Amino acid sequence: MERRYGYGVTLVIIGGFFLSTSGILLRNIEAASGWQILFYRGFTFSLTLFLLLLLRYRSGIGAAFRAIGRPGLWAALVLGLGSICYIFAILWTTVANAVFIIGAAPLATAFVAWLVLGEKTSRFGVLAMVISLGGIALMFADGLLEGRWLGNIAALGVVASFVVFLLIIRNRRGVDMLPATCLGGIVMGGVAALFVETFTISNHDLVIAITMGCLQFGIGFWCFTVAARYIMASEVALFSLTESILGPIWVWIGIGEQPSLLTLAGSGIVLLCVGAYCINGIRAERRLLEDYRRFNSG
Repeated sequence: MERRYGYGVTLVIIGGFFLSTSGILLRNIEAASGWQILFYRGFTFSLTLFLLLLLRYRSGIGAAFRAIGRPGLWAALVLGLGSICYIFAILWTTVANAVFIIGAAPLATAFVAWLVLGEKTSRFGVLAMVISLGGIALMFADGLLEGRWLGNIAALGVVASFVVFLLIIRNRRGVDMLPATCLGGIVMGGVAALFVETFTISNHDLVIAITMGCLQFGIGFWCFTVAARYIMASEVALFSLTESILGPIWVWIGIGEQPSLLTLAGSGIVLLCVGAYCINGIRAERRLLEDYRRFNSG
């Protein structure tokens, strides 16, 4: 059991590492536009996931895609649009601003589930949500002062898409929704194709775009998905904060992109709130698990 738990934690940290490289990869693009990056990133991401699904399902892969149904198609659409917002968020604002606003997604999901679905949320969770809004407000203030507010809006678009995506798949818990994630890459690439002026980009930029699709996003997301089988959802959210922590560090070391004092203050508030919320969730889930075990043993 401990080995499986350690395996799950290791996968989340590895996934966070891969996902955290998006900022430094995008900052090293020479000339390609955001739409060109999204086109190649989207289709290579889908190809990577399709090959992984093919290894898993083999001749049953068609049934796996059909099983997601109409909700899966909606999930793919939302994920694809959110992925577009993700790229432009990093292109239009600092990496620190983007990743820490996006890092508030677990709190936003809990808030919407409480508001829309009536799911119970502790007072501690509500308090964490309210305080984290203050941190996000500080980062928005920095964006307004520096003229990067569009990037912050795009980051909020990522959070919104993530929330809707999770709410959709929550109602399909018995179905493997990884095929829907695979289709999300096609949505990403398909929408980008409508806005691309030319598909010709330098070999340097092409390698970066393909790396983002196959490794940064493809392997990173796969690690998170598999890890969820071995550790609790709140633990996945907690350890995935490695993405938010490492992302700004890579661009700080690599190209000297330093976050402002407002961003550091805001991101610190969000990080503490999300971390505390996840730890509180882990304790609650473990108490429920212990109660369940005692009930069954009695």
